Amino acid sequence: MASPNLGIREHSHGGDIPISRLDVHGSFESASFPVPNGREEEWRFTPLRRLRGLHQGREIADGTVAVEVSGPEQAVVERVGRDDSRIGASFLPNDRVSALAWESFTDFNPATVVTVPKDTELSETVFVKVTGTELGDAYGHILVRAEQHSSATVVLEYAGSAVYADNVEFVVEDGASLTVISLQDWNDDAVQVSHQYATVGRDARFRSFVVTLGGDLVRLSPSVRYKGTGGDAELHGLYFTGRAQHHEHRSLIDHNESNTRSRVEYKGALSGEDAHAVWIGDVIIGEGTSGTDSYEHNRNLVLTDGTRVDSVPNLEIFTGEVEGAGHASASGRLDDIHLFYLQSRGIPADEARRLVIRGYFQELIGRIEVPELRDRIMDEVEEKLALHE
Repeated sequence: MASPNLGIREHSHGGDIPISRLDVHGSFESASFPVPNGREEEWRFTPLRRLRGLHQGREIADGTVAVEVSGPEQAVVERVGRDDSRIGASFLPNDRVSALAWESFTDFNPATVVTVPKDTELSETVFVKVTGTELGDAYGHILVRAEQHSSATVVLEYAGSAVYADNVEFVVEDGASLTVISLQDWNDDAVQVSHQYATVGRDARFRSFVVTLGGDLVRLSPSVRYKGTGGDAELHGLYFTGRAQHHEHRSLIDHNESNTRSRVEYKGALSGEDAHAVWIGDVIIGEGTSGTDSYEHNRNLVLTDGTRVDSVPNLEIFTGEVEGAGHASASGRLDDIHLFYLQSRGIPADEARRLVIRGYFQELIGRIEVPELRDRIMDEVEEKLALHE
């Protein structure tokens, strides 16, 4: 395990106390954040020119995005304005684009709230589909709330064409269980900057599967904070970054409560000239906590020349009472031994290659408990693979 990154500041009463470089103050006002120039640590991997001004902010949002929700009748779906007290109660925007998204969603495109009532177990999946219908700047806000001792699976799908920024809140109350599959399946011209803020209550469970296949540029920032002991969070991710695509995933787990658990596992593949994948995995184990258990892992499969991978795990520990903590990162080519084994049994080289890549992703895809989505994701992975062979 690499040495954890620790920030140190001078305490006014003498002595040094650690602070996290990730412990930034948020704001709902975009003016509180300077316009990024690309030299900031949190923006240095993002090609700002390809954001098409999304990080700067414009007076008029000229794009059109539709949000459709379908699912069992027990799930309560509402469209609400910014004045609804439930909206924004679980987070503060932590960068300029998140704050702009908060300021800019309108009555014409109100926030979508999906509530799973207390003690309700949904037997059917809730589908939330965000579709860009007219290319241009657009903003959104979604809140998914699993009330106490409820259980649900929600699929959040992005498609179409847009230059889009949104905030998504996942509130998992005490004893509840929420599984979210977030599928970024945009058209090739789309740009998305999305923040997913999860709050996990006492003895609650949150599982997230992020699948990024489409778009010109997608930057997704999932974060987790705990609101009680016994919380359990798993963040899984899959991305296949093709020619000239930029896929960036920046996860943050804040173990601000004792006896909490987290697992982060992201797997990617890159193929084609100028394909660029970024994974930043940040974990904070807070001062005064005990019994926390955390591990994060990123793997990248490089299929062709001309690609770029940036993989940066960060672990910051401010207590000695840790149950477990670690991280790993690996990027490389297909294993020649695996290919040779298959070819020695009469399987053609191209088919052997596809089988190895399918196996690489299958372990993660197999955990998605929505059968039709599992099949669709694997089919799209194989389509991209065939396109870049």
